[in-house]
Amino acid sequence: MDKKLNLTSPAIFIGKQGNGVISFGSGQPDLPPPREAIKGIDIRHDLRYGLIQGCTELRESLANEYPASSAENFVITNGASEALDLIFRAMDNGKVLLPRPYYYSYPPILKYAGMEPVYTDLKQGRIAIEDFRKKIKGCKAVLINSPSNPTGRIEAIDTLKEIEKVTGELGIYVVSDEVYKDIIYERENYIIKGKHVITVNSFSKTYAMCGVRVGYLWSPDQKFVNKIIEMKTHTSMNTNLVGQDMALRAMRSPKSYVAKQLEIWRKRRDIIYEGLKDIGLDLWKPEGAFYVLPKVSQPKKFATKLYTDYKVIVYLGSWFGAPGRVRLSYALDEKEIKEGLNRIKDCLKKI
Repeated sequence: MDKKLNLTSPAIFIGKQGNGVISFGSGQPDLPPPREAIKGIDIRHDLRYGLIQGCTELRESLANEYPASSAENFVITNGASEALDLIFRAMDNGKVLLPRPYYYSYPPILKYAGMEPVYTDLKQGRIAIEDFRKKIKGCKAVLINSPSNPTGRIEAIDTLKEIEKVTGELGIYVVSDEVYKDIIYERENYIIKGKHVITVNSFSKTYAMCGVRVGYLWSPDQKFVNKIIEMKTHTSMNTNLVGQDMALRAMRSPKSYVAKQLEIWRKRRDIIYEGLKDIGLDLWKPEGAFYVLPKVSQPKKFATKLYTDYKVIVYLGSWFGAPGRVRLSYALDEKEIKEGLNRIKDCLKKI
């Protein structure tokens, strides 16, 4: 193992696997996609250019999941990441309120778009509405992520409704990153509503199709959607058609597919949460997604030793705006989770 780790970003760990390495790093589902997603794909048909906005049939199918919506409200993108990039570049500069801890790519995406992040610190992993009200003034948008990567928490419905109200009155965009909306353990997902709302989602987490890179954005603001389409025309053009075909077929899979996946995630959640608590670590119990964010002393030393001496990958909390913590993904099978917990326990004894 490399004894000279330079822990400056997750890039050092992304893709590392094999040779006995247990990775609690990337949030990539190890579960299989629906069988329907890969049956009957017409590769030859999908090797052409497609509509910049995305396959009409896929957008029509998505519209059925959003009240008072149509296919015209959607743009199919290269994963949720491209959707976020296009959204903020289309806003033409300004401030964006960003709850902290945050997904590690949010600040760079805002920076590349010429936007300025303003931070509101989460309280017990959730938005503190009073601080939110103070910080939101003067912002062009707020970016929220519920269920959250990296905290695993979900926002209370009352909080989401208050965010709807405040931002609606101020005319501020709400960009809602809902890539984990189908992985919630406590309640049904709540879709934020309003003319100022832009929802981002993908097929990566729900249907275990991360590498296919198909996501989308939705907005009732047709003028803003059209601006996104024009930008995409001159950047990535259409999203890959094979992936869109797979996404459409995945949506036609039985509802039981998502329900069965959720039960697997719930069981893994309980194993890692109880395991880390038994070790003596302080952490929030995840209510959605598949991440935990425990406190540890000397996180950088811990993460380095854990990888070099024990072949276990964890991400530094500082990458997510959470110094004093490390983030673990439990998107791996139960045996690996349990073995990883044993190695973490041994490593902590040495520090």
